[in-house]
Amino acid sequence: MIVSTLALVGCAGNGQGLDNNGRPIGESSGGSGPLTADFTSIQNHVFTPICTVCHAGANAPQGLRLDSTNSYDLLVGVRSNEVSSLLRVKPGDPDHSYLIQKIEGHAAVGARMPFGGPYLDQATIDMIRQWITDGALRSPTATDKVGFTLTAMSPGPGDVLAEAPANLILGFTHELDRTRIDGSTVELVALPVSPGGQARAVDATVAVIDANPSALVVTPLVPLQSGRYALQVRDGAITDLSGAALLSGSSGDSTLMTFQIGTQP
Repeated sequence: MIVSTLALVGCAGNGQGLDNNGRPIGESSGGSGPLTADFTSIQNHVFTPICTVCHAGANAPQGLRLDSTNSYDLLVGVRSNEVSSLLRVKPGDPDHSYLIQKIEGHAAVGARMPFGGPYLDQATIDMIRQWITDGALRSPTATDKVGFTLTAMSPGPGDVLAEAPANLILGFTHELDRTRIDGSTVELVALPVSPGGQARAVDATVAVIDANPSALVVTPLVPLQSGRYALQVRDGAITDLSGAALLSGSSGDSTLMTFQIGTQP
């Protein structure tokens, strides 16, 4: 649905999850109490029951997974694939957030979301707008689970994708030290087709998302071709602002994700 910054046009959504007034069916059951301008409330009342009808799994439109694990890091501060001049969610600026343009029906590309309607009513849209106006903050959570520092990932581990992703996104539970992250510490590689072959580095930019400093985006500089890929990081290279390593292996490089584009040859 909120195919926010993505091309939800390819989604077969038909308003499932909404009543005839454009309100989430069983709204109060998705979260505790009525919908509020809080990310968790919006996730429980809108993204999960409505958007994940299309935006889930390996081939979610434009790689935008709107399940509770991935949605925040794939929305906030991430450039739209359809209109690259806009962020999917621009904190403090709902009018220039592609998500709002899609659900209000005046985006420059594609159909209004949810695709085919019924559409969200104004009261629901106003709550999403207010959340963005207030800074599009992540809801407070309980203390992090020990060792659970990598929380969001797109593509997911082992995904087989029909189309090449425009970017790879990793979300963490702590703000990243961006001074330690570049193309030498985080690397996208094409894996060999045959045993004994060598992995080949893929030219890509690596950056922390300005509006969401706990998320890392890797953008290939050329479209990825069919084949298998891995995202690797030098051991201990990703740290939080205190210098604590968020990922650490025994030695050498750690593989953060592997994914495949197209079918095996």
